[in-house]
Amino acid sequence: MIDAVVVGAGINGLAAAVVLARAGLDVEVWEANATPGGGARTLPLTEPGFIHDWGSAVHPMALASPFFREFGLADRIDVTAPEVSYAQPLDGRRAAVAWRELSRTVAGLGRDGRAWRRIFAPLVARSDSLLDTVMSPMLPVPTHPLVAAQFGLRIAQAGLPGAPWGLSGDEAPALLAGVFAHSIGRIPSLASAAPGLVLATLAHTVGWPIPSGGSQAITDALVADATAHGARILLDQRATSVAELPPARAVLLDTSPRALVAIMGDRVDPRYRRAATRYRHGDAATKVDFALRGPVPWAARDIAQAGAVHLGGTWREIAQAEADVAAGRHAERPYVLVSQPGIVDPTRAPEGTQTLWTYAHVPAGSSVDVRESVIAQLERFAPGFRDQIIATSITTAGDLERGDANLVGGDIATGRVSLRQLVARPVLSRVPWRAGHATYLCSAATLPGPGVHGMSGYHAARLALREVFSRPVPDLRP
Repeated sequence: MIDAVVVGAGINGLAAAVVLARAGLDVEVWEANATPGGGARTLPLTEPGFIHDWGSAVHPMALASPFFREFGLADRIDVTAPEVSYAQPLDGRRAAVAWRELSRTVAGLGRDGRAWRRIFAPLVARSDSLLDTVMSPMLPVPTHPLVAAQFGLRIAQAGLPGAPWGLSGDEAPALLAGVFAHSIGRIPSLASAAPGLVLATLAHTVGWPIPSGGSQAITDALVADATAHGARILLDQRATSVAELPPARAVLLDTSPRALVAIMGDRVDPRYRRAATRYRHGDAATKVDFALRGPVPWAARDIAQAGAVHLGGTWREIAQAEADVAAGRHAERPYVLVSQPGIVDPTRAPEGTQTLWTYAHVPAGSSVDVRESVIAQLERFAPGFRDQIIATSITTAGDLERGDANLVGGDIATGRVSLRQLVARPVLSRVPWRAGHATYLCSAATLPGPGVHGMSGYHAARLALREVFSRPVPDLRP
């Protein structure tokens, strides 16, 4: 009998494997795909010489999460945060820009600049405490109660109808809409405001970093560390039943809640099983990747310096597009998230050319090819974009699930980001990773939820070390 089996080699599964292997345990990781990483893989999707992130591309939490801070990710890979974290082009050759420097952002927002400072300056000043709080269970009390209260007040204000905090211009509300819409849900809402405020805060601290060579670099760093400490990672090994797995003292699953139940059967606690069957997945994304002859010809100044760009226009336009998706419709002018990694990483494409990563929000399970809608939004804010295209690659919502079973229906968050599922993910508990005796769920379907942060795997592995193995948490530094 081995010590632990980890099902799934996504970022969370690999984080769990790192912790357990460093604790001196015999660890085996089963991964259904031919390559590890789940949503953090980098593949040749268009033309020879062009490499594209298959899933996530920009990583605000990769340098900020407690796990990756302890793991020393910044010392293991080359990662660069662009000077502009994210930007929001508007019609009329205008743009709202979130610079890493808070004061520069404030200066660019005109009469709404003071409000932006009032919202974010206290969160920026306590960003480490904020991350520690939101990445841990709120039960019985938050890690930092005062920071949690301050953050909760801002969430409540952001969830009010209309543009929050009495913002009166176009730029600041558009910046907020673009970052709140990452959750793929109606805005304004408390559920979209919570992760959106975290992402916007990180934009003014660690920034929104881009790894050299693609998101695969994060995966490769975790794989290298886990295997260096004895873990075995088995690829093309799909687990459908616990009977197929080697006998182990503990099983940790980087899967959806329903896959957990299907694999582990009666080993799942009845209460956890009920929660898993009630767990809801959200709407989806469809990716469009581009090989380009050169940079995107943005009409507005400063957009060319942004690692991430949110396309959709004003707060009202983005709110309408997200409402369409929530109602099961494809938006005529969809919200599109864009990453242009070539501004900091020349390894993604042959010299003089560029890759462009985009996704549009779509209803769950969509098989619609949204290339023309995405290109139209790019042309809207970057006239002449179409002439830059060498090749495109489409990954529909259905394709995303086929490439990573955790992304049910193309749900890139591995579960709807609702108010209930922000606190009960998938159960309301101090230890939401414990699914049964020596059985743990460690995917983004548990707290703290979506994002490339490794914290779900970290929490689950720490719990297993305490409950099953009676071992201390190991030092994770390089």
